[in-house]
Amino acid sequence: MLIPSTISKIEHYCAYQERCHEEVKSKLIALKVPSDEIDAYLVYLIEHNFVNEERFACTFARGKHNIKKWGRLRITNELKFRQISKFNIETALKEITEKDYQKNFHELAEKEWNSIKESNPQKKKKKFCDFLYRKGYESHFIFDKLEELGKMENE
Repeated sequence: MLIPSTISKIEHYCAYQERCHEEVKSKLIALKVPSDEIDAYLVYLIEHNFVNEERFACTFARGKHNIKKWGRLRITNELKFRQISKFNIETALKEITEKDYQKNFHELAEKEWNSIKESNPQKKKKKFCDFLYRKGYESHFIFDKLEELGKMENE
């Protein structure tokens, strides 16, 4: 039995921003919905297009890449953490063009390199690499950029 006041609250929750199934389940639990009724609410929300896992994944990937400058690895891991399917993760990653990905990576890497105030070159390189790993960029990009920046600094 779906309760209209709960429906209204959960519709508003989902309309405010894109949500994945896990976030909606957590909210329903917080609203004290009995566990045997949670699936009925989810079905209702999916049928009325309030929740769409693919749409969530695409929006999440675009937003985290454009705003927080996350790399593919971090985005993938965060989506897996939210129990998004492999198919939807792959679809979401296609939202990020290679040109934008490279541009964001190079801007972020150069900004970070210039902001590290470390006299020891090895420590500076480690801080640089650790930062970009945390952001979720692939190691081959990081090492190529490190080599490029190291050559520029030696000139």
